[in-house]
Amino acid sequence: MAAESTKDMSVDLVAVERRLWSGQATFVSAQTTEGQIGIMPGHEPLLGQLVEGGIVNIVPVEGERIVAAVHGGFFSVTAGTVRILAESAEFAGEVDVDEARKVLADSAASDEELRVAQGRVRAVEQVASA
Repeated sequence: MAAESTKDMSVDLVAVERRLWSGQATFVSAQTTEGQIGIMPGHEPLLGQLVEGGIVNIVPVEGERIVAAVHGGFFSVTAGTVRILAESAEFAGEVDVDEARKVLADSAASDEELRVAQGRVRAVEQVASA
């Protein structure tokens, strides 16, 4: 789907298990292996790798900002389109914060479990601070 105007772009946030969100947005930010990146309409094409335990922010044309904890995957930017293809992802509002904090306090948790839990908690904190 092409962007409806030069002021917005088509965005898809998809995880292996489900499509989380699809629509028109004015801004997308994501944490990549190269650092934080912000995408606005008209951005140059690129392909990036998402970090484990990262966060994606989407500012839709209509409605409230969308924040998701994203665990690995890729995103691509083409003319008027951003596709976020995550290994797994969840909206900040779906995160069980108590469970994530238990993982962070667990000395036996693996590095991957810790990164995922950190991303989940950061996503919730971003929504709370908005």
